[in-house]
Amino acid sequence: MSDIARFPIYDLHSHTRASDGFLTPQALVQRAVEMRIGVLAITDHDSVGGVTEAQQVAIDQDLPIKVVAGVEISTVWENHEIHIVGLNIDIHHPVMSTFLAAQHDRRQTRAEHIAERLEKAQIPGALAGATRLAEGGVITRGHFARFLVEQGRADNFAQVFKSYLARGKTGYVPPQWCTIEQAIDAIHHSGGCAVLAHPGRYGLSAKWLKRLVAYFRDAGGDAMEVAQCQQAPNERTQLAQYARDNGLAGSQGSDFHQPCPWIELGRKLWLPAGVEPVWERFPALAPASDCTER
Repeated sequence: MSDIARFPIYDLHSHTRASDGFLTPQALVQRAVEMRIGVLAITDHDSVGGVTEAQQVAIDQDLPIKVVAGVEISTVWENHEIHIVGLNIDIHHPVMSTFLAAQHDRRQTRAEHIAERLEKAQIPGALAGATRLAEGGVITRGHFARFLVEQGRADNFAQVFKSYLARGKTGYVPPQWCTIEQAIDAIHHSGGCAVLAHPGRYGLSAKWLKRLVAYFRDAGGDAMEVAQCQQAPNERTQLAQYARDNGLAGSQGSDFHQPCPWIELGRKLWLPAGVEPVWERFPALAPASDCTER
């Protein structure tokens, strides 16, 4: 039995070109194998467009990896944009299909409004540019950021968001996403596990973060991400405690979008002692013997 079979690395949060990732589903899966990932979840923003290709690549090339069907859903809670990951979903379930179609419409409307605001700021062609960069995938603010860098308006994504796309800036449009309850309902209807994504990245105080986790639990959430590649000191320990206090399983994921020095598939992904791994509570997330024991 290989080391990957005995000690699989779980990375349950990643993106392809179906949303704002830079790699094709095939390239992402192949990179995951190089990084010795045993279980990889494809979790594009409000899209399942990359799942089938990624899973087929693993089958066709007989790769030692399990590819989990997932999605990352944007929601609004108390005027904050909160992301909910769905793991092991049925991407063809009618409830999920209808739900994602509505999310796509919301994204398209927001993209049009962002472009209108940028146009008024003497930055023309933003919608066409973002659409071109999305290459048929859902349009995100990341595509507008890439366009603005391409146009020489900033040197990098951080500068773009700080100057144009963050709350209160020229191109910012408040999101009109679904509720946390609606996201969890769609995930559960499609047979999946609902995970609160990267809780430490919302800029919430400890008091508000506790409120969010409790709200997510009461809404029927199953797990929360505890481990990411980059975290503030003691954040992992704090999130692990919140998971235990609320009876939630722990998940982990790189939130990989593109190769870069500080975020890599599988890097620093481990759960503190006492946290129930999401793949133990939901055995369907565990690596299948036929794809790991080779």
